[in-house]
Amino acid sequence: MPHTILLVDDDREFRSEFKECLEHYKVIEASGGTEALSLLRKPNEIDLVILDVMLPGASGTDVLKEMKKNAPDLKIVMLTGYSSKDVAIEALKGRADEYIEKPLDIDKTKEIIERLLTGGGGSIGDSQDIHAKIERAKQFARRNAEKKTSLNDVARTVCLSPKYLSRIFKEHAGVGFNEYKLQVKVHRAQELLTRTGLTVDQISYRLGYRNPESFIRIFEKFTRLTPTQFRTKRKKTKKRT
Repeated sequence: MPHTILLVDDDREFRSEFKECLEHYKVIEASGGTEALSLLRKPNEIDLVILDVMLPGASGTDVLKEMKKNAPDLKIVMLTGYSSKDVAIEALKGRADEYIEKPLDIDKTKEIIERLLTGGGGSIGDSQDIHAKIERAKQFARRNAEKKTSLNDVARTVCLSPKYLSRIFKEHAGVGFNEYKLQVKVHRAQELLTRTGLTVDQISYRLGYRNPESFIRIFEKFTRLTPTQFRTKRKKTKKRT
C-alpha cells in the first residue's frame, strides 16, 4: 500500500513533473494553502506534506503553522527556491521536518521522503498483510482524532469491507474499531486539557461532539474523572513537581 503525499504548489507543471518522478507514491495535489488545509480537515490518509514556501494568499510558513496546529504529528517538508532558502530554514524552526530546494535533486528528494516516512513511527510501507492493515486503521484513527469518521471511512482506506475489518480489528486489537476510536479521542482530549486553555465545551466541539454532555460522559467512562477534574488534577501534579 503506497504512502500518500500531499503536494502543495501553485505551479501545475511542477506538480505534474513531481508526480512523474515519484510514481511509487500516491500524490494528491493542492494549488494553495486553503485547498490543502481543507483536504487535511477531512478524513484522510495523508502521510506527508510537501509545502511550497511561496504560495498565493497565505504564505507557506503560515500554512505550516496551521497544519501543525491541527495535526502536530504530520510530517511536513518545505519546498523552496534558492532565493527563499532563508525562509525555509526559518520554517524548520517553526516545526517543519525538512526542506527541499528547487530545482529538485530527485535522488535527494526521494531520500528525504523515505527517511521521514520510514522513521516517523507507525509507517507500514508496502506491506499488505492483515497486521499492516490493522496498524494503518489505527493510524487513521489517530490522525483523524478531531474529525468525524466512521468504520466505512477507514475500511475504504485499507481496502477491506467494513464488516470484515470490524471483525479482524477486534481480533487483533482486543477492542472494536469504534471503541479504539473513542480511546484515541479521549487521549487527544487529555492532551488538549493539559496543554491548552480551551474550555471543555471547546474541546468537545473540536473533537466532533455536538453535545458536550456526551463528550463528558465518554471521557469519564475511560478515565473515571470528568474533564474538569482531570485538568485540576494535572495542574496540582505540575505544581508539586
